[in-house]
Amino acid sequence: MSVTSREIHLVSRPEGMPGPHHFALAEKELPAPGDEQVLVRNLFMSVDPYMRGRMMDRKSYVPPFKLGEAMDGGAVGEVVASMDARYQPGDLVRHMKGWREYALVHSKELTVLPPDTGVPVQSFLGVLGMTGLTAYVGLLRIGELKEGDTVFVSAAAGAVGSVACQIAKAKNCTVVGSAGSDEKCAWLKKDAGIDAAINYKTCGKLNAAVAAACPQGIDVYFENVGGDHLEAAIENMRPFGRIALCGMISQYNATEPAPGPKNLILAVGKQLKLQGFIVSSHTDMAHAFQHDMVGWIRAGQMRWQETVLEGIEQAPQAFINLFAGENLGKMLVKLAAS
Repeated sequence: MSVTSREIHLVSRPEGMPGPHHFALAEKELPAPGDEQVLVRNLFMSVDPYMRGRMMDRKSYVPPFKLGEAMDGGAVGEVVASMDARYQPGDLVRHMKGWREYALVHSKELTVLPPDTGVPVQSFLGVLGMTGLTAYVGLLRIGELKEGDTVFVSAAAGAVGSVACQIAKAKNCTVVGSAGSDEKCAWLKKDAGIDAAINYKTCGKLNAAVAAACPQGIDVYFENVGGDHLEAAIENMRPFGRIALCGMISQYNATEPAPGPKNLILAVGKQLKLQGFIVSSHTDMAHAFQHDMVGWIRAGQMRWQETVLEGIEQAPQAFINLFAGENLGKMLVKLAAS
């Protein structure tokens, strides 16, 4: 069977904040699957900050998006037709050909979703997907988290940050998070169960707010923002503290190089560890992550929020909204009814 699929193309490379004019909605006729190919009807696609880097024509850990072609990223969907006996129509799968309604995927690029987890299918793009694994790797391997640590998480109400906060709480740590609205801070304290939440837009001097929330200092900082957040964390780190550099969203749309932290020299005297990481380099932790995360969910120790826009045509706006802080938790686009 062949299908007509709508998909999103990148048509020009943004300088600064992306806008709707950088994207185009296109149609493509997909043929029936060939050998070892599977046709998937996408149900949900993931929208993630790291995709901003792929809009630039530069060498990085992942190739840039090509102009005039469909973008890609995480998606979950239902098998429609298959030329691989391991995949049958109706199977729910995860893959990396999002930003389109239907995807023709080589079978080796598919993962069948595990049954009986008791969570919605889109959770395998969030708390049980790359998002959750990123938080898990960053805290446990890069941050070397120990029970009783004081943990500071920036962008704590975002997809990765909110999971990081709750993993740290499940490990009996004191957790402080920053977010950009009173609504997000309230969710972090009431639902995610963290110890203190800082509205960085209204708190005045962030360094002082972090110091007040972490009077004994910070053992682990989970970095999602950069800029003044990184400076405040360095200022308040305890000796031998660990900083997991997951992302720096404040700089993704910068048109000029951003200055480094003015107090970076403190990392020497405090003997800090600052390490960047890419989750795809740590897939050996995926099995342990899946086991632990399912356990935390079943024990009621993991809550999450989703911000969902509907329709493939809404995907560019969903992406733009990330940089305006208009998401609580995971940003998703619903492409079809499950």
